[in-house]
Amino acid sequence: MRAQSVSEVINPDRRQLLRSAAVGMAAAAAASLFPAHPAPAATADEIRPFRIDVPEEALIDLRRRINATRWPEQETVADESQGVQLAILRDLARYWATDYDWRKIEVKLNALPQFITEIDGLDIHFIHVRSKHEDALPLIVTHGWPGSIIEQLKIIDPLTNPTAYGASASDAFHVVIPSVPGYGFSGKPTTSGWGPARVARAWVALMKRLGYARFVAQGGDIGALISNAMAEQAPPELLGIHTNFPGTIPPEITKALQSGEAPSGLSADEQHAFDQVKDFRAKHFAYAAMMATRPQTLYGLADSPVGLAAWILDHGDGDAQPAAAITSAVLGRTVNGHPAGAVTRDDVLDDITLYWLTNTAISAARFYWENKGMSALNAVNISIPTAVSIFPGEIYQAPRSWTERAYHKLIHYNKVDKGGHFAAWEQPQLFTQEVRAGFRPLRK
Repeated sequence: MRAQSVSEVINPDRRQLLRSAAVGMAAAAAASLFPAHPAPAATADEIRPFRIDVPEEALIDLRRRINATRWPEQETVADESQGVQLAILRDLARYWATDYDWRKIEVKLNALPQFITEIDGLDIHFIHVRSKHEDALPLIVTHGWPGSIIEQLKIIDPLTNPTAYGASASDAFHVVIPSVPGYGFSGKPTTSGWGPARVARAWVALMKRLGYARFVAQGGDIGALISNAMAEQAPPELLGIHTNFPGTIPPEITKALQSGEAPSGLSADEQHAFDQVKDFRAKHFAYAAMMATRPQTLYGLADSPVGLAAWILDHGDGDAQPAAAITSAVLGRTVNGHPAGAVTRDDVLDDITLYWLTNTAISAARFYWENKGMSALNAVNISIPTAVSIFPGEIYQAPRSWTERAYHKLIHYNKVDKGGHFAAWEQPQLFTQEVRAGFRPLRK
């Protein structure tokens, strides 16, 4: 029996989305931002159109739960060292319950071509936007945690329609953005085994099903894990990958990190990276350790929207990276030198609300468990062409020396001057430029 699709779960009554003229106008505006081009013909494998239509009752229940939150007392320190501060979260919750409008992002997403297809027994949701330029390079982009397809919305048009942004038609991409299994509108695995390697194989099957005989892949955060796994599997269809979260830490450095003492002879870049990773593991890794070992225990994330918001806002980092840009967006001001860039408070709530409405906090956390606690920063062994972009606000800035050891055919390595862990979200223009430059050598 075919697994029930997410669209059937979230929209049991098939309610009409456009409830008013105002919403209709918003839909038209969103469509102009995301001009859809015909997708290639489907193969014999079914590809089903997908549309989001959240029942109003679900939004009423969300607001009720936010207003019913039982709050703890205020933290006993004047900074964020104990976690997300009470005043910040209460202010966000007030806005979420009274002024935030989910329908805006729903309309924006519905202006994009979205689909569901079953791969390896699981429904996979994806956005698929074709460029008007016929020689465009097919690209599959994978989001991270605590992100979603919402992270990538600002890069779709620049990638598919480069001439509108001052770039060349020869830099165009056909863009596919899937929801990782257990995230967003994709199905939730009911058995174990959906780790990076299995998702990587599913992505290859998806691209082939869409008619793409050759394609490239991009990813950050867990999207980098999946892209790396694709590259390590090296299917003939995959021309190369781009990552803004490379796995480069050599084994001897990993061993040294356990003792906390850096080996002698490191370059300045290597010492800086060592210190960054040491600090991250010592102070900011609690969320990942919990999800990698006990994801099912996080029931509060499925029961309390404010609990979910706090977990996503903080995820172990306070106002350090990678969460600082998100906190800056929520506050409307720069925190600890890490500006929000293009991310807004509504962007953050769009993402959190997506997790809430799809009840995917636990299923998404299980991806960390599936990865068996393996560090995403450890050196990979990849021999297909790879482009790497280093953002200053990332968890660590991978040195070129380590990057070349891990990615044996490094075709692009560049350190940019702004942006952080959520690079596509924070700096969509700069991110897009890096993706174009990174894959340019593979177009010949």
